Amino acid sequence: MNKSHLILALTRVLSTRKECSDALEKIFGEMSKALARGEKVTISGFGSFHPYIAKARKCINPKTKQKITVPPKRKVRFIPSKPR
Repeated sequence: MNKSHLILALTRVLSTRKECSDALEKIFGEMSKALARGEKVTISGFGSFHPYIAKARKCINPKTKQKITVPPKRKVRFIPSKPR
């Protein structure tokens, strides 16, 4: 399922595709802003998104065989809710 499938499903509740698209954009936008601030986002019955910082690590560039250090970066982990 992708974004267009969600919009089609929402058209059964809302009147137009434009309203559905705007509603989805608003929801995803607010979720992105909250995750960027470091907040956890929980949707009951679906799951939760947890932001975390991945540690720096050492890797090898396969092309040059040179050792490089990958800096730490922000990531998001999704944990699905338990089925009922």
